[in-house]
Amino acid sequence: MPTPPDHFHYHLPDDRIALRPLAKRDDSKLLVCDVRDTSISHHTFRQLPSLLPNDSLLVLNDTRVVRARIVMRKPTGGRVEFFLLEPVAPSHDPAIALAAHGEATWNCMVGGARRFRPGDCVEGEFLMNGVAARLAATMLGSAPDGFALRFRWQPAGLSFADLLDAAGSVPLPPYIHRTADESDSETYQTVYAQQSGAVAAPTAGLHFTNQTFAQLRQRGIETARVTLHVGAGTFKQVKGEIAEHDMHQEQISITPEALRALIEQGKRQRESECAPFVMVGTTALRTVESLYWFGVRLLRDDGDAWALPQLSVGQWDPYRLAESNPLFPPPDEAFLAVEEWRNRHGVAQASGRTKILIVPGYQFRACDALITNFHQPGSTLILLVGALLGHALWQRVYGAALHEGYRFLSYGDSSLLIRGRFGGMKSVVE
Repeated sequence: MPTPPDHFHYHLPDDRIALRPLAKRDDSKLLVCDVRDTSISHHTFRQLPSLLPNDSLLVLNDTRVVRARIVMRKPTGGRVEFFLLEPVAPSHDPAIALAAHGEATWNCMVGGARRFRPGDCVEGEFLMNGVAARLAATMLGSAPDGFALRFRWQPAGLSFADLLDAAGSVPLPPYIHRTADESDSETYQTVYAQQSGAVAAPTAGLHFTNQTFAQLRQRGIETARVTLHVGAGTFKQVKGEIAEHDMHQEQISITPEALRALIEQGKRQRESECAPFVMVGTTALRTVESLYWFGVRLLRDDGDAWALPQLSVGQWDPYRLAESNPLFPPPDEAFLAVEEWRNRHGVAQASGRTKILIVPGYQFRACDALITNFHQPGSTLILLVGALLGHALWQRVYGAALHEGYRFLSYGDSSLLIRGRFGGMKSVVE
């Protein structure tokens, strides 16, 4: 079993947690660490395009954060706060649930009310484009990490997404101890956000600007967009043994265009010592690695995977599959299997749910470098960084970031963590 989580704690002073973003996204610091020679160097994020090989493929998570925090009042005047976690009905798919009219059920965290029991209902009125809209929230019962609530609203012609725009607020992470304001609606969103459904931002992408993408295109660096709707479970601390941690489940989706880009990059890797997969954020990494392992499940017909209507990757699937057979296909073969599965089922996208948990001992299959922020002590994201860098090196990286005045967590600075396939870029990094 992997290293216990108490090995993944470090002292993070409160004043190092970024409460607000910088005025310019790409002014953020960028720490570069190369696992191959354990070097660490310091840059600014706007230098990123010059630090990447020209044949890189950047994989971005294009999820869009919804206004998932709703505050209402009980008839007695008591304040009740709902934090949407994941949709239940009419679908687990956020795109369908957000398009619902009149009624939807979501699992939520509930705060602010001492007594809010099954059957209890609160109502509120909100203005939307000058028109009054009414919302009622009824407690249905317990659910994973919270409670199931049924929302009903009038006018029923409004979508749930429209209602959240009027009634909700930006769900800033719990360690940002301030109330969200209207500026967060823009700054807590990547410039390429498109698919609504996340309740937390894929924060590595917050540093990118339109100028960054223009510079990437000038260098011939390609991008591919996947979708993982980030859940509130991303902030959940690991307590006790890792084997006892229940990883949160998240909805992922990959378009045929993105799948084709991943396949082609895998083919380029067969012909080159470079052509790296560069993941923008842990969410993009988890999406692509999940896609790979589902491809392995298909190639081995694991659990009758070909018959599954949706992509599915369990928390320990990668480790189980590695134990049963340590020989793995290259990335393009695994991705091609997913493409064949998609075609057989006649679905527009490869979509489903993943609980993948990446901890020390994990074998990365389609990640040569990771762009990511600096994460909470004891979190699953620190475990992922530890799996990528090794225990001694991740501690050096975080120690260097603290020493050099880096800003931490969601609105903080960034890092580029290189595992391999960066060819002759070492001289550029130096």
